[in-house]
Amino acid sequence: MNVRRILRHWFTGDGARRRSFPHATLERIEAAVAQTERTHSGQVRFVVEAALDTQALLAGQSGRERAIDVFSLLRVWDTERNNGVLVYVLLADRDVEIVADRGIHRLCGPGAWESVCRAMEAEFRAGRFEHGALAGIRAVGEHLERHFPGEVAEHNELPDAPVLM
Repeated sequence: MNVRRILRHWFTGDGARRRSFPHATLERIEAAVAQTERTHSGQVRFVVEAALDTQALLAGQSGRERAIDVFSLLRVWDTERNNGVLVYVLLADRDVEIVADRGIHRLCGPGAWESVCRAMEAEFRAGRFEHGALAGIRAVGEHLERHFPGEVAEHNELPDAPVLM
């Protein structure tokens, strides 16, 4: 059990989330998701979670494990072409995780997603949350466009608005 991590999560709340991702930034993130989805058939979800609850912390749940749970909860895996991508931000751990459905993941591999995550984390460490989020969404969109070009979905399978947990 990591006491420092538990304390960090206890003291990272909605205020930190609002400072890092104010309403105007969330609107720009939504617009960026909508824009990138006009170039491919993939579906992108962006999630910000301030902190994990105590039970998850005591169980030692990692940001990656939580991202996989959220991927399932939001049904990002339930797209027609199996090309949904979750961008998950866990503020208390300063962690970004990308979980991609099998259709796109097998084409890109974990290295592509890891690179996007590390670039976003670097921007977040510098306090540039909006810039990092928008750059990450563009990078995810570029991978989707490369592998699913010109196959724009007939309807939006998943909402474009960021999810706040």
